[in-house]
Amino acid sequence: MLAVKDKHFERDGKPFFWLGDTCWMMFGRMTPEEQRLYLHSRHLQGFNVIQATLYHEQDYADRRGHAALVDGDFARPNEKDGYWDQVEQAVRWAAEEEIALALVLCWGDFYKQGLITGESGEAYARFLAGRFGRYDNIIWMLGGDVRGSVCPDTFRRIGRTLKQESPNQLVGYHPFGRTSSANWFAGEEWLDFHMVQSGHRDRSQRTLGAWDDNAVADEEWMGEENYRYIWRDTQRDTKPVVDGEPSYEEIPHGLHDPSRPYWTAREVRRYAWWSALAGSAGFTYGHNSVMQVWCGIGTPQFGVRREWKDAVSAEGAGEMRFMKETLEKADFANGRSAQDCLIGNDGEEDRFLVALEGSGCLLVYSFLGNAVHVAEDRLAFTPERAYWLNPKTGSLACVELSGNGIYTPPQGEGLQDFVLILAAKDAAERFEKA
Repeated sequence: MLAVKDKHFERDGKPFFWLGDTCWMMFGRMTPEEQRLYLHSRHLQGFNVIQATLYHEQDYADRRGHAALVDGDFARPNEKDGYWDQVEQAVRWAAEEEIALALVLCWGDFYKQGLITGESGEAYARFLAGRFGRYDNIIWMLGGDVRGSVCPDTFRRIGRTLKQESPNQLVGYHPFGRTSSANWFAGEEWLDFHMVQSGHRDRSQRTLGAWDDNAVADEEWMGEENYRYIWRDTQRDTKPVVDGEPSYEEIPHGLHDPSRPYWTAREVRRYAWWSALAGSAGFTYGHNSVMQVWCGIGTPQFGVRREWKDAVSAEGAGEMRFMKETLEKADFANGRSAQDCLIGNDGEEDRFLVALEGSGCLLVYSFLGNAVHVAEDRLAFTPERAYWLNPKTGSLACVELSGNGIYTPPQGEGLQDFVLILAAKDAAERFEKA
């Protein structure tokens, strides 16, 4: 059973670090056999949450042509055909793989167009809770790349219905780009945690003249620095915070123009480690091909370059588990932001270092492989071991303790990010254990 404990998640009473993948079109573009293969593949890569949409586009149906709704009416789920049977089968398969499904009720366009209302949304929520309320690996997600200000009363009505009808299942909200559910719903009881969408733009793309510009006054621009969202939201509410949509691997900067550079695995690692060490309760990875389940069906979007079955083994996907395993060994649930333990950390943008102090250990992420200067007298423990973790390979190299608190990463060819780990004896044993 998934639950919230302070500012992190628990599963069956144990700390649970949300490591998600984005697969919005899972139920519309994958066959049942492909769903099972995909879930097993992600389990082997260490993922434990999959974000998918139950109704993504008009007349949404599965690969067999089974429609999700009758005449697109959210108050009339189509139970005569097999769409919801297959969703339920996928829920069971996910449980076998120790994966939770974070199910977005519908994509945000339906709220903006008034096609789901408070009344029909409540009926839809009651159906979902009645059909799936007994499963302990489901997380309900409102929103769907949409501002909460579009129809806040509708979102509240649906969220409260879900909490009333399925109180043991978590409820979250997937927000518009470069915003957070905390922008609209901080402190509300029906919402169990906050999700940020730090988005796909680089620092030069504050305004693109596109539909997804952030023109609303209270939408703070953080550039690529997604750790700033985490710091902000952990201060303005008591709930866990997750970056649920950073820049996807192999998607163009800013989404819209395939002539722009594409985000790489290395940059996705940066988002993951920045978010985690800022104190988030988890992080969701995404790949351009997998998120839209590109398989030659429908219209390719965002300059997609290859089919999802190939992209499921992309470089970045294989590297995410090293972060989750490291955070678990650090006892992240009892961690704290440790920026105060860094000296001279005044570098801007990619030079900036982000630090987390766990139980008997300190983790510091250096994206450019710069030296790290630690004020060890500010730590709650005495370092007895020092390591450099390569977040690309998961390899751990023990190094000598510094006499002056300055640690310089190994130097190789090209740019390489590193994680400095300082540890007391007991913590060192956790890190050295395979």
